[in-house]
Amino acid sequence: MKDHKQSEQQSDEENKIATSNTEEHDHDDHNHDGKETSGWKSHWQLLVSLSILIIMLTLEFGFKYKTAFPIDLIIYLTAFLLGGYNVLFMAFTKAKHFDFFNEFFLMSVATIGAFTIGSYSEGVAVMIFYSIGEWFQDSAVNRAKRSIKALLDIRPDEVTVIRNGNTQVVNPKDIVVDEIIQVKPGEKVALDGELVSTSASFNTAALTGESRPDTKSKGEKVFAGMINLNTVTEIQVKSLFKDSKLSKILEMVQDATARKSQTQLFISRFAKVYTPIVFVLAIGVCLLPYFFVSDYVFNDWFYRALVFLVISCPCALVVSIPLGYFGGIGLASRNGILFKGSNYLDVVTKVNSVVMDKTGTLTKGVFKVQQVVTNDIEEKELIRITSVIEKNSTHPVAKAVVEHAGENANGKADNIEEIAGHGLKGVVEGKTVLAGNAKLLKKFNVAYPAEIEALIDTVVVVAVNEKYAGYITIADEIKEDAKQAIESLHKLNIKTVMLSGDKQSVVDKVSKALGIDNAFGDLLPEGKVEKVQALKNEKRIIAFVGDGVNDAPVVALADAGIAMGGLGSDATIETADIVIQNDQPSKIVSAIKIGKITRSIVWQNITLAMVVKVAVLVLGAGGIATLWEAVIADVGVALLAILNAVRIQRMKL
Repeated sequence: MKDHKQSEQQSDEENKIATSNTEEHDHDDHNHDGKETSGWKSHWQLLVSLSILIIMLTLEFGFKYKTAFPIDLIIYLTAFLLGGYNVLFMAFTKAKHFDFFNEFFLMSVATIGAFTIGSYSEGVAVMIFYSIGEWFQDSAVNRAKRSIKALLDIRPDEVTVIRNGNTQVVNPKDIVVDEIIQVKPGEKVALDGELVSTSASFNTAALTGESRPDTKSKGEKVFAGMINLNTVTEIQVKSLFKDSKLSKILEMVQDATARKSQTQLFISRFAKVYTPIVFVLAIGVCLLPYFFVSDYVFNDWFYRALVFLVISCPCALVVSIPLGYFGGIGLASRNGILFKGSNYLDVVTKVNSVVMDKTGTLTKGVFKVQQVVTNDIEEKELIRITSVIEKNSTHPVAKAVVEHAGENANGKADNIEEIAGHGLKGVVEGKTVLAGNAKLLKKFNVAYPAEIEALIDTVVVVAVNEKYAGYITIADEIKEDAKQAIESLHKLNIKTVMLSGDKQSVVDKVSKALGIDNAFGDLLPEGKVEKVQALKNEKRIIAFVGDGVNDAPVVALADAGIAMGGLGSDATIETADIVIQNDQPSKIVSAIKIGKITRSIVWQNITLAMVVKVAVLVLGAGGIATLWEAVIADVGVALLAILNAVRIQRMKL
């Protein structure tokens, strides 16, 4: 099983800790009706409280005005409660569960302490600016989540369906499989299906990140989220609304925000240890000088301890870091790449070997029949019986044979048996037919000409009633950006390996054309697993890229499993950690770059927060920094970290 997946299972409790820490900032994200709010409902209270503070400070310092003691206290206390109600409420709620080591309790102790020594304005300022910082943080996190959801949740709310010869507009959820829907120019396709019209062009940017029009012909697959560009188009629905690729993509991205990276888990654990240590140090700052300082004044050292508590608040870390990962997931989504969790953004930055399947990954997987060679059978009949067998396979080679046969692909195959890595066996009109590679015929002890072994193109060898009947050669095309992808990976000092079930001669031809480091052919699914395991034994961090059902085991084994989501099988997409929606190999490099950008910004935030906090902690303990400097430093660092994290979402690769 994959190393990082093992670590996920082993650290369920850590995930819960991380989730609880970040959820402290989302505690009021939803009201009782389930509607999302701006985070802190009472932000108007902050504005009133801030206004009172400004008026009082203006009177106090601008006009040297001082109210009588009770009135002064009442005004400041009113501002304090208005501005800090949410913080005080959260501190109280957590204290009831004996959770005292959190930022809410920390800020409450610090500000109430300021009131006890008569620093009313500073106590109010600390609470107000801290709460404003929290409000900004909540708003930024909610905005990041909404932007990711809005980016992908492009499913239309209604669809035109043809029933009994008439069109009617219904909710996409009410459509059943095999119904015909109509999509007008400019409309979005609501459900996955097959094109019934002769041809149509679609904008696939929402699914693939590419705005180039994609022209589909009758019978080809069309996916929800595509936009019809030219003519009124009819599509036969092939999956329910909840089962469409777009719905699954949405589920993947929504699940992604729940999966924590190792950096997030570390910071969450760090905050749980760091906060009680800070409480102990603050008590030490307040009381220990009594034994060493001759002119010890309790109020002075108590004030320094309050400064120490305020600046120690870890909110800049526990909020800006998840926000950074949200930004990375959003940037990837805009580029047609889906990360199923922020932990995989970390994993791809460590990858030093990319292992790739050939067909559908580096090549287009769009095969065309090149040559038909027969033995005691007519060419038309060989194509017919082969296509009848191959209709039962989803492999691109099988599709090429069926497409070549066209209307000639008539007949029925019984007792179909798929032999992994070999081909198909079945009965057509009473005849036992084998259709696959040369290994299939060897397996059933059917003799065939030696020349077949020397052919470079992909070959479908056919036997009828245990007698060799001929072969069909099929060729594939290398994807336009495959060579660029390999070159870019080499520039990043990443080793490239190609694994394929195709014969070694074909694999070598593609490998040489692309400049791949190592290439292995003639592999069964278990052979691919062995090769990847051998690389893992060399302590290499591996990303495996594939698209077929037979790639699912290797995708699961790799440190980062990457699926080609356009043509890829559902099994591989479900197993993968990262999905490339437009099947472009160059997106592998983009995924790695996004991971590195995200990691860089997250660590910038960690460094910024820790350097400033340590500096002000020292200054506060030394009596140089006041509560004003403490709160400005704390809120300032948090806002800078947020702005830095939000920057990811606007970056271009």
